[in-house]
Amino acid sequence: MSSENTNAPVSDSEQGLTSRFPTAYTILFFLIIFVAALTWIIPAGSYDRTMSESVGREIAVAGTYHLVESNPQGFVEIMLAPIAGFYDPDSYVANAIDVALFVLFLGGFLGVVNATGSIDTGVRTAMRKLEGREIWMIPIMMSLFAIGGTTYGMAEETLAFYAILVPVMIAAGYDAVTGVAIILIGAGIGVLGSTINPFATVIAANSADIPFTDGMALRLVVLLGGLAICAAYVMRYAARVKADPSRSVVAKQAAAHREFFLKDSDAEQEDATLSGTQKIVLIVFALTFGVMIWGVSSQGWWMARMGALFFGSAIIIGLIARMGEKKLTGSFVDGARELLGVALIIGLARAIVVIMDNGLIADTILHSAEQSLGGLPELAFINLMFWIEVGMSFFVPSSSGLAVLSMPILAPLGDFAGVGRDLVVTAYQSANGLVNLINPTFAVVIGGLAVGRVSYDRWLAFIWPLLLILIVFISAALSIAAIL
Repeated sequence: MSSENTNAPVSDSEQGLTSRFPTAYTILFFLIIFVAALTWIIPAGSYDRTMSESVGREIAVAGTYHLVESNPQGFVEIMLAPIAGFYDPDSYVANAIDVALFVLFLGGFLGVVNATGSIDTGVRTAMRKLEGREIWMIPIMMSLFAIGGTTYGMAEETLAFYAILVPVMIAAGYDAVTGVAIILIGAGIGVLGSTINPFATVIAANSADIPFTDGMALRLVVLLGGLAICAAYVMRYAARVKADPSRSVVAKQAAAHREFFLKDSDAEQEDATLSGTQKIVLIVFALTFGVMIWGVSSQGWWMARMGALFFGSAIIIGLIARMGEKKLTGSFVDGARELLGVALIIGLARAIVVIMDNGLIADTILHSAEQSLGGLPELAFINLMFWIEVGMSFFVPSSSGLAVLSMPILAPLGDFAGVGRDLVVTAYQSANGLVNLINPTFAVVIGGLAVGRVSYDRWLAFIWPLLLILIVFISAALSIAAIL
């Protein structure tokens, strides 16, 4: 990404495309209104809750659902929800302000790195060395992101990688969707097939009162099979785009994307080589991401420490490049400004959960699911369980939040249907992972698309066949496991 193009104008074709489909902001705001309308229709209710030491938070108690006084959400609550989405404490989802601030510090860091020209020159150097073998970057990178997803639920951390990988894919002859897909689908399939992910598998298993290792074999099958399907799908799409760019789902935006993510003076820069300073900058750049992954996976880091890491690295890179105080601060602010829209989307997405919780309808929806599952045979039970979790995931995208909300109530129902609780946990995490590949209420999806400059409708056009394939694959895996 070139720092000179951070405010590049949108082309006429791109304007025409986006004018026919609402922006992410509009989609999310209409969803807020829709959920608020539901609070006037769906009766308010609540389960009693008790503190669970194994889960580390309060969980619902099965059989305690009762109606409560309704609290419908009106105009004032709708307008307050996006603000509350940033900082109000919530029963299921952590505050979004830390994620939004992390995104701004990440943008500032990228702005400083871009100002050195290291990424632009490094991308061209890498493409010259990988010429003819670029396609193999796709399964390798997707596997790495899947490892992050299955082990520690890699999600918000992926926002740091879009600005790096999308330019590489465009320079390799693919498109922005290919870069977005590698990250979003790679990490997403890892979460879908979580094995030791503490934010999905472990919390869900604890909430279901079973060891998290139960059902591990099936989850490995889902993980490896899903990864193979997704990698093959993205590779096939990328090869088709490279052979015929007009077949890209963002073909009308190709010129605008190239102008934004790559310097428009490609011909003049074809023989550019990395200077000694730029090489050092790229080493610090890579080390920063390595330290981030280490901190999150083994040291319990979250957004505050990651933001501090990128802030400190930006200062170090500015000193290495001898940028001067004015250029360093200006580049940092310009980079943060570039991701301001992403930061706003994060709070807006979480506002939907705020409305649902304040309207007291989450437990009522869960109670309806509990009622519909009673007395069903194995196959019907596990497949309906999967689709119930799919529906609930749109309103509660957080894997840990959905686990705490639904597993204490729904997992014990498997005992009456002759279905193991571990299979219920697998159905939950598969459903949540699947939905979060497209979920407009999940800030990681909307934020990633915003950084990659891929509109939501174009993402749906790309991914819907893959979703159908994954649904068939997951349903078959759950059904076979239920009858064995």
